[in-house]
Amino acid sequence: MGDLVTPCNNYFNYFTEIEDRFQQRRGAILLLSTLDWALIEAWRDAGIPLEAVLRGIDAAFDKYESRQKRGRMRRVNGLAWCSQAVMEAAEELREASAGTATPTTTSEETGFEHERVAVHLETAASALDASTIAHEACAATAVRLRELAAEARAAQSSTTVAHEMEAFERVLTVLEERLFTALQAAAPEDLIVGLREHAERELAPYRSRMSVDQLRQVKRQFEQKQLLVHYNLPRLSLFYMSQQ
Repeated sequence: MGDLVTPCNNYFNYFTEIEDRFQQRRGAILLLSTLDWALIEAWRDAGIPLEAVLRGIDAAFDKYESRQKRGRMRRVNGLAWCSQAVMEAAEELREASAGTATPTTTSEETGFEHERVAVHLETAASALDASTIAHEACAATAVRLRELAAEARAAQSSTTVAHEMEAFERVLTVLEERLFTALQAAAPEDLIVGLREHAERELAPYRSRMSVDQLRQVKRQFEQKQLLVHYNLPRLSLFYMSQQ
C-alpha cells in the first residue's frame, strides 16, 4: 500500500493526514471519536513521526484484510485498533533512520501563514473570555494568546517559518497545561470522576494493544479533551488550527 503515502513535511498536518488515511483504508467515512483524537495527541506528544503512524495504519489494515479473506470479521471502528502496529512502525523507522540528517523544511512547505496563526489565537482568546469556569486562568490565557497573535503578525516570513511555528507551539503547550490544571481544580468532583470512568470504559477494548505508558497518556488526553468539550473551551495548539 506504499503508493497511498503522500509526502508531508508539515507536521501541523498530523491530525488531518492520520484521519484521512484511516478513513481511506477503512473504506467508509467514520468520524474519529474523542478517544481516537486523544490517541493521536498521545502519538504526537511521544514524538511518533507522521510517516510511522501512516505506515502502522496501513500495516494493521493489510493484516486485517488478509485475515478477512479467511473468515467473517467485525468492521474496524476505531483508530486504537491500529495502535500496536503504529508503535512497531515507529520503532522500525527509528532504527532505519539512525544517524541520518533531518530534512530542512522551507516556508513554502509549511503552508502556515502568520495571519492564520494570529486569527487562530485570537479566536481561542475570545472563547476563553466567554468561559463560565476558572475565570482568572482563562482571562490570563486569553491575554497571552493575544500577545502571541501580535507577535505572529509582526514576524517576518522566512525559510525559518516552521521553526517559528514550533516555538509558538511550545508556548501554547505550556499555556494548555496550566489551563487544564486550573480547570481540573475548579471543576466539580463528580464531573472529574465521571470523565475518568468514561475514559476507562472507552479504553477497555484496546488495553491489550497499548503499553501501560501509552494507556496512561491516552487516558489523560481523553479526560482533558472531554473537560474542554464540557465547558465549550478551545484547544490552543496549532494542530487544531483550521486548514482553510
